[in-house]
Amino acid sequence: MRFITTGILCLIVLSSSAQKVVDKIVGVVNDKIILLSDIESQYQQYIQEYGANTPENLKCELLDQAMIQKLMLAQSILDSVEIADEDVDNELDKRIRYFSNMTGGIEKLEEYYGKSIVEIKDEFRTEIKDQMLSTKEQQNIIADAKVNPADVKTFFNKIPSDSLPFYDAEVQVGQIIFKPRVIPEMKQFAIDKINELRARALKGEDFATLASLYTEDPGSIDKGGELGFFNRGEMDPNFEGAAFSLKVPGDISQVIESSFGYHFIQLIERRGERINVRHILITPRTTTFDLGKAQLRADTLYQKLLAAQISFTDAVNKFSEDEEGKNNGGMLVNNNSGNTFFSIPDLGENDKSLVFTIDSLKSGEYSRPELFKGKDGKMMCRIVFLKSESIAHKGNMKDDYNKFQSAALSQRQADIFNTWIIEKIARSYTFIDSQFIDCETMNRWKQAAQKP
Repeated sequence: MRFITTGILCLIVLSSSAQKVVDKIVGVVNDKIILLSDIESQYQQYIQEYGANTPENLKCELLDQAMIQKLMLAQSILDSVEIADEDVDNELDKRIRYFSNMTGGIEKLEEYYGKSIVEIKDEFRTEIKDQMLSTKEQQNIIADAKVNPADVKTFFNKIPSDSLPFYDAEVQVGQIIFKPRVIPEMKQFAIDKINELRARALKGEDFATLASLYTEDPGSIDKGGELGFFNRGEMDPNFEGAAFSLKVPGDISQVIESSFGYHFIQLIERRGERINVRHILITPRTTTFDLGKAQLRADTLYQKLLAAQISFTDAVNKFSEDEEGKNNGGMLVNNNSGNTFFSIPDLGENDKSLVFTIDSLKSGEYSRPELFKGKDGKMMCRIVFLKSESIAHKGNMKDDYNKFQSAALSQRQADIFNTWIIEKIARSYTFIDSQFIDCETMNRWKQAAQKP
């Protein structure tokens, strides 16, 4: 039931490539080579991530995955697969953020490599793009995989009774959110205040002092409004656009509106594609009256839901004021599993208050409108929907068809992909270094390498 795709073990790149090894070629696929240093780099990264949980034959698996990637990369070229430069840049940014967090920040990462972030990106751009091309080719290979109910039943029947998975009690929870709407007078008050502060900064008052006294950003108030270095794609789009338009340290932006409120920004320093800025934030205030009106809107919808005059899905689409939630049909998504099923501990990890809210609900029921604090710290109102709940049980087709369908599809995809690999290996030139030749993982490659 496990489908290991290329890239899962290949955590690559920005990690231990600086480690000194006596390098040599350990694998060849057609005209593509794999170096021992490539395998050692990935091996060291895996150890850093998982420590004692490192599999015995990990280096063999890493070589196998690297050779599979070379096969897919060659096929992606034949199939004219393309990856946009913007997508490569986004992936690079994501990995830079990940590894900078591991090393203690951007400066530490640059210090480790002895290079700027721009130089690090340039060094790994080709490798990242090759990985993305390989991954896209793999998706194309398995794209047509499908399973029907008979396939799922066959898959289920092949699992020995004593090997069926045991599922904890799970719930599916949705919510419709109503946010208090700022009245025009409060919005204008915020605009007037931010314009006044900007005028004072332009006349020469110290920006950091003004920020310390007046900004409503709790994360930067103790730092004189300073945010620290960041890259494109890490901030609110409007804020980011204004920040990156500043060219000279000390320059001050116009007042801009973001999802947090009204800001103006001062550039502190620019390092290539990264900048450090200060800002002052003024957030339009909502009143208890505004919150009461949000609750009144929720009460009206709650009565319609109880009377079955509208479905949950339609209510989310028409009335929910949570744009991110609308993309999931109002259902909460479990970050641990990627689906909409939560164990109670997982739900508590997402939002403790929801555990108490659903405790009095049965499947298909709605909570009365309740006030709660959103992830941004602001008060709002919501109606909670308990779509389904299950008790702890051994997996079965009645309660867990979707889970077994997903597992059956994964198995079908794995079978298609493995068949593709075997066919491609048979038509390819391969070489495996003696250090890896006895690995069971490399048997399919060894057979091809031994061909006359």
